[in-house]
Amino acid sequence: MLPGSIQMSGETLSGAEVKGVCEGLAEGTVRLLSLRGCLLSDKDFARLCHGVSQSPSLVQLNLNLGVVSSATRVQQLAQGLQSNRSLQSLFLHGNPLTDTGLSLLTPALAVHPSLVSLDLGDCLLGDEGIRLICGLLPPDGAKPGDHIASMLAVCVASSRTLEVLDLEGTGLSNQSAQILLDMVQNYPTPLKSLVLSENKISMDLQQQIADLLSEGEDEEDSEGQKPPARERGLKNDLGPGPHRVLLTSGLGESLLAETEM
Repeated sequence: MLPGSIQMSGETLSGAEVKGVCEGLAEGTVRLLSLRGCLLSDKDFARLCHGVSQSPSLVQLNLNLGVVSSATRVQQLAQGLQSNRSLQSLFLHGNPLTDTGLSLLTPALAVHPSLVSLDLGDCLLGDEGIRLICGLLPPDGAKPGDHIASMLAVCVASSRTLEVLDLEGTGLSNQSAQILLDMVQNYPTPLKSLVLSENKISMDLQQQIADLLSEGEDEEDSEGQKPPARERGLKNDLGPGPHRVLLTSGLGESLLAETEM
């Protein structure tokens, strides 16, 4: 079991066990709580949801396979989510929510500040349920944007294996492109392909990144070894031949040019 995790499957939980779980939630020592297919009384479920509302550390909550078995439990869970600010993943697969239950839950899901992963498979949802789910999706399709791209650049810069990064149509701007340009220029990564099409990135920045990657690929081919990151090449998967860099206007329009390097 991972540190900070409580994982049970198919067990009947006593009041004392639920009390222990709730204490861990309130103290901020539980990051992952999985009660997949577990049985507990209505009183203990209400206590559990209160613990979720108090937790400053809970990141993943798994209540799959019938744990949320009534409209009352759905409402209690919704109340817990209203106060929780840490949860990122909620798994409710295999609960008989129906459209009615989901309508009780969605107001809390819609305002939760951190939730990014939601499993509603096999929850007996119909057309209205699908409409409610669509209402939870942001207009931009949850594109990363500049803030997330900045954090992603840090991860890429530290990677020693990543060769292809596809960020097509992910809501990036020139700010993100400048960060990625600095990363390619100054950090030793094995990156070979970086796709930035369909973003609001200037042609000049796209070209600078493409040039840096292309220069490195040419030197790697001639010297037979991998040069520093600023000298990596951008290439597609079409095999040997001229490198091609996809360039767009950055306004979400169709591809403007395929330039041979």
